[in-house]
Amino acid sequence: MTDAAVHKFNSHAEFEAQLRDCLGRARLTLKMFDPDFSVFPLGSTETDAALRGFLAGGGAMQLAMHHSAHIERHYPRFVRLLRDFNHKIEVRATPRSLHHLTDSFCIADGTHIVRRFHSDHMRGEAAFDAPAATELSNERFAAIWLEAVSTLHPTTTGL
Repeated sequence: MTDAAVHKFNSHAEFEAQLRDCLGRARLTLKMFDPDFSVFPLGSTETDAALRGFLAGGGAMQLAMHHSAHIERHYPRFVRLLRDFNHKIEVRATPRSLHHLTDSFCIADGTHIVRRFHSDHMRGEAAFDAPAATELSNERFAAIWLEAVSTLHPTTTGL
């Protein structure tokens, strides 16, 4: 990421603020990767409202993760969102061979990114209106997506 476009953060509150900004800028696509999304505020009313507005406006969302249990247990709002917009949200789980990946990021429209360097820490950076800053993470996401399998279905049958 270029220094001029980078907003560094070191705390959970700063991460959430940058993520809210990124979600608010999204118009077409959201691509997110995290081992389990436990620090993403997917269960908050504010995030739910932002994602509902994004999806109702024609956006599409892709989430890739190692494990979906945290979302299933702690984010009932997101599970409802998945049920309401299942045609616009796709969630995939990575195979065990990719469980060594520990970074975490959210890419909006290929031009905005919030990225934590390691999922165990809150240190990271955000860049907005900076397509070049998203290139590496976009490539990583595409590779992860190809190997991941569908998970977190809106119903028990997956329909």
